[in-house]
Amino acid sequence: MKRQKGTVQPKKQGIRIEGAFVEEQKEELLRRRPYRRLPKTKPCGFHRVSMSHITVKAGMTTLLSDVSLDIFCGKLTVIIGKNGAGKSTLIKSVLGEMPHEGTIEFRDLKDNSLRRLTIGYVPQQLNIERNSPVSVYDLIAGYTSHVPVFLRKSRVLSEQIKERLAMFDAAALIDKRLGDLSGGELQRVLLTIACTPVPNLLILDEPVSGMDKNGRELFYRILHELKLEYDMSIILVSHDLDLVARYADSVVLLDKTVLKEGTPAQVMESKEFREVFGCGFTASAT
Repeated sequence: MKRQKGTVQPKKQGIRIEGAFVEEQKEELLRRRPYRRLPKTKPCGFHRVSMSHITVKAGMTTLLSDVSLDIFCGKLTVIIGKNGAGKSTLIKSVLGEMPHEGTIEFRDLKDNSLRRLTIGYVPQQLNIERNSPVSVYDLIAGYTSHVPVFLRKSRVLSEQIKERLAMFDAAALIDKRLGDLSGGELQRVLLTIACTPVPNLLILDEPVSGMDKNGRELFYRILHELKLEYDMSIILVSHDLDLVARYADSVVLLDKTVLKEGTPAQVMESKEFREVFGCGFTASAT
């Protein structure tokens, strides 16, 4: 393991780690290097993620063709379309996991300068062994802390992680094993990690799949609060058209290329929407 600047290397006697010494040094380290809270920087409206002419091919098959989108901070942009429309392909291209033609840029429009793009990602699901002893604390501490998680649990770090989880209505989950979490609980934990630190672009690939109605509603409300309070752009892939109609700022109808883009009403009342889904959109009674 590489030694990180500022980390504590515990003293050893034979194969026994001096627990009291390590715990004391851990607490001191965490006080000197406090857990980074989410800085509440409200969206300025000048930060833009631009995808220009994104094309993806697999052999002779075109998976995406000439996709161009502008995603602004403080906005929730939802990508919809039938299975096989290229939604996941587009996400993988933005994440750098799939070769593509075209460019993806993050620009500050105040001075038209290019900036380094940081991305937070929440997948559709995470495969976890049901009997795994790993807890929510272990997962987040391992990701955010410079202190090894196999040492005794830190009170200071635990309080800091609990504070972060509370922002996503998940503070009560800190000591639960990952295998015991419901689908909605796990997604809120993953969202906590994806926003540590605050990214320029948050991408969520069908994150509410498998959740019940209350879980889906809670997750969308959290996203709504994030877009209002933090300077980030959000891209969400979703099939939940009722929630999309209520929460999205912009909707992109995709079928290997952009068929229609606009407000939820503009897209869902369009002929392109009817051609793809075979009917118009009618909101469900709540």
